[in-house]
Amino acid sequence: MAELRWGVLSTARIAREKVIPGIQRADRCTVVAIASRDLDRARSVADQAGIPVVHGSYEALLADPDVDAVYIPLPNHLHTEWTIAAARAGKHVLCEKPLALSAADAERMIQVCEAEGVRLMEAFMYRLHPSWVAVRDLVESGRIGRLVAVQSWFSYYNDDAANIRNIREYGGGALFDIGCYCVDLSRLLFGGEPTRVEASILRDPASGVDILTSGLLDFGSGVATFTCSTRAEDDQRVHVYGTEGRISVGVPFNIPPDRPTHVYLTHGGEPPANPATEVLTFETADPYAVEAERFAAAVLDGGPTPVPPADAVANLRVIERLFEADAREAFMPG
Repeated sequence: MAELRWGVLSTARIAREKVIPGIQRADRCTVVAIASRDLDRARSVADQAGIPVVHGSYEALLADPDVDAVYIPLPNHLHTEWTIAAARAGKHVLCEKPLALSAADAERMIQVCEAEGVRLMEAFMYRLHPSWVAVRDLVESGRIGRLVAVQSWFSYYNDDAANIRNIREYGGGALFDIGCYCVDLSRLLFGGEPTRVEASILRDPASGVDILTSGLLDFGSGVATFTCSTRAEDDQRVHVYGTEGRISVGVPFNIPPDRPTHVYLTHGGEPPANPATEVLTFETADPYAVEAERFAAAVLDGGPTPVPPADAVANLRVIERLFEADAREAFMPG
């Protein structure tokens, strides 16, 4: 197989605007088909993106013998069903985050994919971008001393009651949609799982989805804290603190595919007024193209995916613990 032939399961905005262009830029990748339950919608997106084959159902795309792998950007509550269906159709799967709505469902997805001999990966595209590879190297090499704390923030404003991100039964809410990044990067940098988890969650009174969630993850050797919100100004940031320095990531999650990115390394000088800060610049790299290339390499060359699917299970376990921690506090006697 010279290249990986992709099918896209739905015409979701992230697929149209980010992932399909990224896959099309990636080496050894081509998008050959797209499916939607609205055939006219699928045709319109296919025409705009230059995708040759259109299917009027997800089942038809999974039955297409010219599709090797599928990208699934469906609403969160459909990830488990269609990942399992894709695996049973012999398709490799790149599935949007969160992989599932529970760790148990994610484990079931992994089991089916392993039984069917197909690759499965959760689409945390930021992890493979050169800027984050560098951040991990800086932490692991001791450039900021011993890692003691990670602080992150991720927010946007969306109060549309009809939007899937504001529908609880669809897996909506800030923690599933964007807080999962904060949890993931904390586990990534500390290289393990938190021993203690605490949370404070504010919910929309009408929909019940969490709209402002803060978490504390205690890793023993250090602590990660974060806040995510779907009712705040668009912003995202990550600060990484060590005993001898710190790192700030310019655009940590929605990394632009069309311009260089920056990481700020502070080590020495005369902090806090006059620290010595080095600006590390990374050439333009589309995180979705990098993700597609690395996934394709795993399939085509027979190696493991760059992020093992078991990592998605571990991330969901922490998310479940955050929800449980907030519920526990809510029911404690005052």
